[in-house]
Amino acid sequence: MLQASLVSADPAAQDPETAARVAAEGVAIGSNAGAGGDPQTSVAQPVFSAGRAAEVTTSFQPLLGPAGDPGGYRAFLQSRGITFGLIGVAETYRSLRGGLRRGETGLTLLDLDVDVDLDTFAGWSGATAHATVYQIQGSGTSRSRVGNLLTVSEIEALPASRLSELWLEQSLFDERLFLRVGQLSADTEYMVSQTGILFTNGTFGWPGIFAANMTDGGPAYPLSAPTLRVKYVPTPELSFQASLIDGTPGGGNPRSGIDPQRRNPNGTRFPLSDPPLAIAEASYAYNTAPGAPGQPGTVTLGGWRRFGRVDALTPDPVSGLGRRVSGDSSVYGVIDQTVYQEPDDPNDGASVFLRASASPGDRNLVDLYLDGGIAYRGLLPGRSDDTLGLAVAVARIAPAARRLDAIAAAQGTGPAPRRSAETVLEATYQAVLAPGIAVQPTVQYVIHPGGGIANPRDPEGKRVRDATVLGLRAITRY
Repeated sequence: MLQASLVSADPAAQDPETAARVAAEGVAIGSNAGAGGDPQTSVAQPVFSAGRAAEVTTSFQPLLGPAGDPGGYRAFLQSRGITFGLIGVAETYRSLRGGLRRGETGLTLLDLDVDVDLDTFAGWSGATAHATVYQIQGSGTSRSRVGNLLTVSEIEALPASRLSELWLEQSLFDERLFLRVGQLSADTEYMVSQTGILFTNGTFGWPGIFAANMTDGGPAYPLSAPTLRVKYVPTPELSFQASLIDGTPGGGNPRSGIDPQRRNPNGTRFPLSDPPLAIAEASYAYNTAPGAPGQPGTVTLGGWRRFGRVDALTPDPVSGLGRRVSGDSSVYGVIDQTVYQEPDDPNDGASVFLRASASPGDRNLVDLYLDGGIAYRGLLPGRSDDTLGLAVAVARIAPAARRLDAIAAAQGTGPAPRRSAETVLEATYQAVLAPGIAVQPTVQYVIHPGGGIANPRDPEGKRVRDATVLGLRAITRY
């Protein structure tokens, strides 16, 4: 999960969707929009996330004084409608026990975002443009150490300099309808939890069921895809959005066995001829008005459909050969709920989230997914911006895949574990050290990595052992 633009605390300088929501009376806690562009209803939404799923108002530029904007170029560009932001993420993980093998890995991500208000820049009313570029270095813990489905780090990817997003948006009807076209990522707008973006495991952003079942892992970090997105916001509390996306973000032949990040190494392939992927979602924020009788929350329902033909897990009953079936799909729901606000500071308190998704079990590795957790912002005295969280996610291996494991065990000469489900638990604490600077230690425990796959490094073919992983992340924003 990694997208959505940096914004100013001034609503007039925000993107049209955020500005429309912030300008509406009583739609958010404080002045921030929530993750995914919805009104903020999670009091524990973190100040930082590794990507741009939450609107952000902090930067370390003021700490540098005049050196924060050498030559005044940033202010000059902003006066002409051009704003940019830099997000730097550096992290290290150590696999202490279990998994494929023990050891350390390190990752760095530099994220450059550029936004252009085309009204200010060129007199084009209601239009904005955006671009995102990544520079990724290092190696991932899930690939090289743990072997699990629910990726330990949300920024894990192959080293590359990559164009992520490049799009144009037009707002219409008093900023109630938004049309966006270009290369987009879906992981910051669909099935996003305002509380869940605190956590470092990738599944709490783009859920593991989407990454496992969609072609090439879906249009999510680090891959994007050509997209047409429509968003309608009839009231500040209610929104509808839908996207039509090229269904193969890596381009080329997804059955070739080549990693999609290698098929589209720099994000400039722009595939347009593949069967499309359609995603739609509706969100409703409640108890957002001042003096509302209950705590604020958001409920979201959605689903996706992949057109064209996909491989089934079960063979043809007559020929016994592999077969292709028509399309793939999933439905999902999300609840974000503030459960407690501190009486002396309503911007501190606790929030919970719950997400669930299901897909057909005859053509998908994962047929059922569930995650949830709790986060508390400002728990420690004098640390109002710090956030403590605990979350759990479960991805169930589909029955058809488990039957294939049983067949392989019966036909093989050695042990072949039958997969069941993968579970990950994460505890994390995000400490904000200064405007635009944060560190975040985390500990994850992975139960049955890969759902309980055999360890290729074990001569007896035993399961990959449960893994314990410690991590430390540093985030800076300019």
